[in-house]
Amino acid sequence: MAEFIRIYEENPNPREIEKVVRVLRSGGLIIYPTDTVYGLGCDITNIKALERVARIKEVKLEKANFSFVCHDLSNLSDYVKQIDTSVFKILKRALPGPYTFILPGSKSLPNPFKKRKTVGIRVPDNNIALEIVKQLGNPIISTSIRDEDEVLEYTTDPELILEKWDSLVDLVIDGGYGGNEPSTVIDLSEDTPTVVREGKGDLEIF
Repeated sequence: MAEFIRIYEENPNPREIEKVVRVLRSGGLIIYPTDTVYGLGCDITNIKALERVARIKEVKLEKANFSFVCHDLSNLSDYVKQIDTSVFKILKRALPGPYTFILPGSKSLPNPFKKRKTVGIRVPDNNIALEIVKQLGNPIISTSIRDEDEVLEYTTDPELILEKWDSLVDLVIDGGYGGNEPSTVIDLSEDTPTVVREGKGDLEIF
């Protein structure tokens, strides 16, 4: 049975955030709100938790396209190779926001991702997600929770999410209704930015 807690985005309760962080530190999986759709996440430093997420998503961990949710751009250099000024300006302009940026991965990526050439970075414009990552002290993995329903690709109601995911995760955050449009994915790992997936983000800012 997953724990179900209500957290308000305008002013996240530090005690509730601490509760979420404790679950993450103990290797738990959470479902949490972002500025787009609800995400499934765990601590990127916990291999067993990462493996659980990969099993749920039915992918090999080494090949999984999980994004790293960061609090800001300050710890980017821990996971990404040195990027030039033009790329950094794009990131500064767009984040926090509904974008996933694919960047060249550094050698200090967590073990399962060591062989990856690139990594997806997210800094969502959502106080709940940002406070969790800030208190945890390192990024969490993010992968969208998709729905089998062909009409509704993403479940937006936290109570319905709990119903479906109750036995698979340790904690579900009710942060209000989520969106049903995923992030815009932009590949910045090559010389020319490439839009991989058009989602919620406004492409005109580029």
